[in-house]
Amino acid sequence: MSDNVDQEVIDSIERWVQRELRPVAKKFDHADEYPEDIVEQMKELGLFGATILPEYGGLGLSASTYARIVISIASVWMAPVGIFNSHLIMAACVQRHGTSEQKSRWLPRFAKGEIRGGVGLTEPNAGTDLQAIRTVARRHGDHYVINGTKTWITNGIYGSCFGVLVKTDPDAQPRHKGMSMILCEKGGGFKASRKIRKLGYKSIDSAELLFADYKVSADNLIGGIEGRGFQQAVGGLELGRINVAARGAGIAAGALRDALRYAQERQTFGKPIAHHQAIQLKLADMATRVEAARLLIEQAARKYDTGERCDLESSMAKLFASEAGVENSLEAMRIFGGYSYSTDFDVERYYRDAPLMCIGEGTNEMQRIIIAKQLIEGNPV
Repeated sequence: MSDNVDQEVIDSIERWVQRELRPVAKKFDHADEYPEDIVEQMKELGLFGATILPEYGGLGLSASTYARIVISIASVWMAPVGIFNSHLIMAACVQRHGTSEQKSRWLPRFAKGEIRGGVGLTEPNAGTDLQAIRTVARRHGDHYVINGTKTWITNGIYGSCFGVLVKTDPDAQPRHKGMSMILCEKGGGFKASRKIRKLGYKSIDSAELLFADYKVSADNLIGGIEGRGFQQAVGGLELGRINVAARGAGIAAGALRDALRYAQERQTFGKPIAHHQAIQLKLADMATRVEAARLLIEQAARKYDTGERCDLESSMAKLFASEAGVENSLEAMRIFGGYSYSTDFDVERYYRDAPLMCIGEGTNEMQRIIIAKQLIEGNPV
């Protein structure tokens, strides 16, 4: 898409955010209610096909434009972004690694939001260490039988299809060579067992998924060859980390926006608190974090768009931007003072939502390890 068309899409989304999201964010968050009407609107806007190629009915947005959209939405309400982000990671796995038949079969339906879902990676005993998963898929002729449990799966309740990371060869060494990704639609033997209650990131269905002798066609093995699932999952996480970074930057930007407005309205000692140097120092640091986060995200997104490996850049962006979200939300709480604990203001939601960005799509501790390893490999002595 051209820069002009991309900007038109961004402008359209920003108008929608102000018109539709801002008025209802508190209501849905406080009730922990799934925003079905908002999801339908996101379908109409094409967000479920944001990064899917136009030939399959998607918008074909660059990762750079996509990240700007995520920042815009997350600056008002972060949670809805998770609904289409997890879905797009699944779509990216098919778009990048699927067979021609799989792309033609699945991507148009993903793009419309007709089929929605996400990726099933995490398990009760396997998070950062994905190679420790225990969900097993055993081949029986033209199908697989899957048994296991996935947890913390976004869209787990309301989604219908998931790219599930499984062990097709549990005895393989190294372990990643025995892992595959299979597209699984809910049905006999595959269901969501429970919704996980959370501190923040409300309204979105994080769930546990159970597979009990679930039968799925071998045609649903992404790429058609076993043993490539780990690389497919990690490749999808590059887009996921750009998204999480954008969410963190969005929270940081929202916290800055609200704190800047409040600091000019609230008065102490006869003047707006924005005129007190202690508050000015906070606002300056908050603004600098937002801009630095945007630049790191842009760097990672541009490299992703070229098809190059970008785990270093996406990890840097995710690390910095997610921490910026946490730091800015806390500073906004301090600027708002006692009112920050009131549910009348959005800053308490930013404060609850932000820490998840430091955990999701790989903990920030793991991002630091990835960054350090890339630095060492790229700068041998």
